Amino acid sequence: MRQEILTGVERRRRRSDAEKRSILAEVGVNGARVADVARRHDLTRQHIYQWRAESR
Repeated sequence: MRQEILTGVERRRRRSDAEKRSILAEVGVNGARVADVARRHDLTRQHIYQWRAESR
């Protein structure tokens, strides 16, 4: 199990729009499911679904 400790005042990781688009582009490539991509980037599936809805 991998853990990352965020220090300082900011407790949430901020992703740029470019990072979000890059992560969204991975879904479906070579059969990658939303859950697979989310796990690989230490996100929840809901993040990806929310970003997808916001990008429309």
